[in-house]
Amino acid sequence: MNNFHKRPSSFAWPFLIVLHMKKIILFSLGLLFFSCQTSPESGVNNYLNYEGKSDKLSGGVKMIPITTPKGNFNVWTKRIGNNPTQKVLLLHGGPGAAHDYFEAADSYFPKASIEYYYYDQLGNTKSDNPDDLDLWTIERFVDEVEQVRIALGLTNENFIILGHSWGGILGLEYALKYQQNLKGLIISNMVPSIPDYMKYSEEVLAPQLDPNILAEIREYEQNDDYTNPKYLDLVATHYYPKHVLRLPLDKWPNPVLRSLNNINYNMYLHMQGPSEMGVVGDATLKNWDRKSDLSKITVPVLTVGATYDTMDPKQMEWMSTQVQNGTYLHCPNGSHWSMYDDQETYFNGVIKFIKSL
Repeated sequence: MNNFHKRPSSFAWPFLIVLHMKKIILFSLGLLFFSCQTSPESGVNNYLNYEGKSDKLSGGVKMIPITTPKGNFNVWTKRIGNNPTQKVLLLHGGPGAAHDYFEAADSYFPKASIEYYYYDQLGNTKSDNPDDLDLWTIERFVDEVEQVRIALGLTNENFIILGHSWGGILGLEYALKYQQNLKGLIISNMVPSIPDYMKYSEEVLAPQLDPNILAEIREYEQNDDYTNPKYLDLVATHYYPKHVLRLPLDKWPNPVLRSLNNINYNMYLHMQGPSEMGVVGDATLKNWDRKSDLSKITVPVLTVGATYDTMDPKQMEWMSTQVQNGTYLHCPNGSHWSMYDDQETYFNGVIKFIKSL
């Protein structure tokens, strides 16, 4: 009787064992792959999963009602991704520039699995735009951020603020009042003192301009002719490509242009002044200074500065030494929008800090 099919030869056994082991390995790998794709703690797939989220229908957009001394309004937010321990609220600059220019984060945060929120502060683009200068105060904006935090369900186990420029002021002020709600704070391209910012602009940066151009700019400012197209053109042409975003104006990215084209200039003029060359006139931020209060901040803080910034990078580095748990990120090729003109340094440093929390 031929027993070949009942009992393989000794030569066949090693081959069958190897074949069987390969099947086991492939099956195990398949289970592992399936598990990684569906596990709540897995990477990219879960990061992009909006199931069970109240904002799924709107693609992450949530209009948040806020209460102010002048009535109730709505502000616009948009969530990108899921990460239970890393949720970054982006506080845009200006004041009045809206969220658009933060869209550079789309090239970096998703692949790092960082959850983040675009947010137009009241008076900006997609949020309600009440025409009332009394609303544009630091205190009211801080209260607005707290209402947004509560509405988004952010806690000190996951809530990270990334505030750029004016957003850095807002983030610092929020931390001084509500740091018990924060996991970390990033102050990007902002010093802790507007008078120091003005001094640096007047004594260090402005003299680097052509003397004739500078004299013409100062003449418009002395006449309070801030909205004159010629004044705005002089500043944009001769100052901004050196210290705001170090690219030719015709190369500035679309998100930046959208922010500038849609800026709430009444708010900007009221709080900051006519341009990024410093705070002039009766702008409400003119005397803002929090240097003596930095030591009160206990949460981890990253300050970001750049070589060609409108603000003194040495002071931004100094600020990181004055908080109780500070780190400094320097962008050697960057300016005020170093998230664009020194982008790799900026986002790699920011992501490293977030991952360290």
